[in-house]
Amino acid sequence: MLSIDRVQPPAEVAERLNVSAKSKSVLRRENVFYADSDPVHRVTTYIPWAIAKDTGLLQDEVPHPYGIHGVLEDQDHTMTRIREEISTRMPRPEEVSHLRLRPGVPVLDVLHTSIDQNGEPYEVTRFVMRGHMTGLLYDTPVE
Repeated sequence: MLSIDRVQPPAEVAERLNVSAKSKSVLRRENVFYADSDPVHRVTTYIPWAIAKDTGLLQDEVPHPYGIHGVLEDQDHTMTRIREEISTRMPRPEEVSHLRLRPGVPVLDVLHTSIDQNGEPYEVTRFVMRGHMTGLLYDTPVE
């Protein structure tokens, strides 16, 4: 866990969540995930403050057996669709540090949006992944 804060979201996040980009309208949770001792993903999750306030999402360890998505389901937001935008880029300085990247190693940037049973977006997560240690596999039904 790097941080848990109520923040003003980046414009691209505010647009996806239909919240204000000019106020502290979201909860931001930042983590680094490891495989053994290697940091492999930097993960930043944004949830509208109206959904996140007064929940276990404000704690380092989310007190729900199904984690963040369990808390969100308890708030009446069940994931029925996702949208992921994936690109490759060179890492930012703080990503180089958190992911212990050697010079010249790119990252995968995955911008994930969760959409609930009412067709409303309720969570955006950016996954920044070490390009040389990451593969993606999608196996999903087509509507």
